[in-house]
Amino acid sequence: MSLDFLSVLLPMLLTGLKLTLIIAVLGIVFAFVIGSLIGYALQCKIRILKWLADAYIWVIRGVPLIVLALYVYYVLPKIVGSHIPATTVGIIVISLNAGAFIAEIVRSALQGVPVGQREAGLSLGLSPFQTLVHIIIPPAFRAMLPALCNQFIIAVKDTALLSVITVNEITHQAQNYAAMSFNTIPAYTVLALFYLAIISVLILLQKAVEKRMGATK
Repeated sequence: MSLDFLSVLLPMLLTGLKLTLIIAVLGIVFAFVIGSLIGYALQCKIRILKWLADAYIWVIRGVPLIVLALYVYYVLPKIVGSHIPATTVGIIVISLNAGAFIAEIVRSALQGVPVGQREAGLSLGLSPFQTLVHIIIPPAFRAMLPALCNQFIIAVKDTALLSVITVNEITHQAQNYAAMSFNTIPAYTVLALFYLAIISVLILLQKAVEKRMGATK
């Protein structure tokens, strides 16, 4: 089989990779903000906040990401009366989806910090907020780092589902090439290998970051 098709397909995949990483990075950043707020609400004593947090996680976990993408892209614009670009929808969907899982990561990490550390901070005269920022968050963040890295890798792979709303990420670019050339076997074989290479690099970076941050022994 001739490899001439790579001169056309690879530039398309690299173009899609740029958009994939933009969506994944912005999505995971917003997801971390959402997840931190929801995760904190899950273990707070205010019932309404805990109920809202539980409801958010229940809805997001119960609706497949691809269905959420279709809803936000096709239904939400009709409700708000304004078109939402596909890339923006992609960022929103990744943020909402990952945020629900990060919330559980944050809750577990916060609850994993010994109560004695909180009490020690308060006994030293720190305010509850200072205790949270200086005593609780640092060890909690180290504990949640591996799971956060995993969630980012999942977000990169989840962007493939955004091809259904015409986001020109990696998968959609491969679909465009396959439709244009009818070379489906080489197109999707290269696509799979391309994703494998990207995820492998991200896993290596994850291990390096965890080692540097002391998240692994």
